[in-house]
Amino acid sequence: MTLYPDVSVNDKIKNQILDISKSISKELGILGIVNIQFVLSKDKLYVIEVNPRASRTVPYLSKISGVKIVDLATKVMMGEKLKNLEYGIGIYKKPEKFSIKIPVFSTQKLANAEMSLGPEMKSTGEVLGVSDDIYQAIYKGFIAAGFKFSFKNKKYLATVKDSDKEEFLNIAKKLNDLGYDAYATEGTYEFLNKNEISAIMIEKLESDSEEILDLIQNGHVDFVVNTPTLGNNSKKDGFKIRRVAVENGIDIFTSLDTISMFSDILVKRITLENVEVVSI
Repeated sequence: MTLYPDVSVNDKIKNQILDISKSISKELGILGIVNIQFVLSKDKLYVIEVNPRASRTVPYLSKISGVKIVDLATKVMMGEKLKNLEYGIGIYKKPEKFSIKIPVFSTQKLANAEMSLGPEMKSTGEVLGVSDDIYQAIYKGFIAAGFKFSFKNKKYLATVKDSDKEEFLNIAKKLNDLGYDAYATEGTYEFLNKNEISAIMIEKLESDSEEILDLIQNGHVDFVVNTPTLGNNSKKDGFKIRRVAVENGIDIFTSLDTISMFSDILVKRITLENVEVVSI
């Protein structure tokens, strides 16, 4: 997911991104558009990829910023100076509205395909949510990407790897306060129970129990939270859980960042009936 304008990166990091981008572009002799991907870890920036071309994000950025990016890039490639064109140079002014771009996947159409994410590109499309309110923008993106926000059971399935449990705690508390009951495998159940969050323990698939699959296939849970320990291994419980969820149209979260935003939407009680329509 990509949020613009970004609300989690401070001005110092933004200036570093600009300086690094300038340096790379000058050294490579870029004329036109360059796509640079950064990773921010513990306040340190890393460049993971530089592509001297437009990305599929450009039409989105152009639409929500009002900057004719392709037109400007073409003029620069033809010899004009960016500083002499109408938008100037440096970081452009912050837009008034929040926009979130959410990837769309087609893993449900591919038998036995791993749906958890890694470094490779797996999305087959993208959608955009726009609003004056950041949470409404995120909600619109979720809806456009196919998330159902089903509330018929007020139950969910959680199987979270050990390294994610502490981060998951605040999310589980929010869901618990909203009246959601958790089904959880042994390790996650014990962690939730220790932190005074009610949960129902269910057996893992490896113990020859079909209880987890039955819950998903029969629609007894509204969504699934599963953070993978080892992706792309069809013999693992997590792989089977993810496949059954996606094949049965159950919302599934393999990233805690995503379920965190999803739970915030539930807390805000945002629905299709109370979101604003934004013309762009």
